[in-house]
Amino acid sequence: MTRIETVCSNRPRAGGAAWLRRLAALLFALACALGPPHARAQEVELSTFEVTRTDESVLLTFTIRYELPRSVEDALQKGVPLYFVAEADVYRSRWYWRDPRVARASRTWRLAWQPLTRSYRVSFGGLSQNFDPLGDAMTAVRGVARWKIADSAQLEEGARHYVEFRYRLDTSQLPRPMQIGLVGQSDWTLAIEHSARID
Repeated sequence: MTRIETVCSNRPRAGGAAWLRRLAALLFALACALGPPHARAQEVELSTFEVTRTDESVLLTFTIRYELPRSVEDALQKGVPLYFVAEADVYRSRWYWRDPRVARASRTWRLAWQPLTRSYRVSFGGLSQNFDPLGDAMTAVRGVARWKIADSAQLEEGARHYVEFRYRLDTSQLPRPMQIGLVGQSDWTLAIEHSARID
C-alpha cells in the first residue's frame, strides 16, 4: 500500500523541478524565436518598375515601398549594419528548352548608424553618403534610377526577352550568432520579386 501511494503521489520525483525549469527555458526560447502569434512578414510593394531599352543598354528604374520593422530598426540603432540587395537577371524566351540567362546585375547597399556623428551612412561600392534622418537614408536604399542591367548587344534581334527582379534585406551578411537567433522571425523577412518583358 505504501508503494502504491508513493507512485500515485502528486509530489515531483527527485530532479523533477530541474527538468521543469529546463522545459520552461526551452519553451521560452522557442516562443522568442517564433515571435508573437500575430507577427507577419512586413509588407513590401513596388511603387515604380520600368525597364527601358536603348541602343546601348537595358536600364531598370525601380522604387520599393516599405517601413523597417521596430526590431530591425532597434538592431540598426545598436550598431548592426543592414544590407539590402537588388538582383536582375535577363533571359531570352524560347519554347523548346529552358530559357537561357543572357545577363545578370546586382547591387548591394550597406546601411549603418554612426553614433559619433549621429547620422546614417549608406555605402554602395566604394561610395558613401551620410543622412541625418533615417527616412532619407531609406530612400537611398529603396530604389535606383536608370540602372544598367545589360548591354543591348547581349539581346538577340527578333527574340523576346524578360527580366526577373529580386530585392531583399540580406540577413546572410549579419553576424553569425544573430542569424541563428533570427530563425522564424518574420520581421526580418523583407523581400519582393517581379518580372517584366523587355520591349
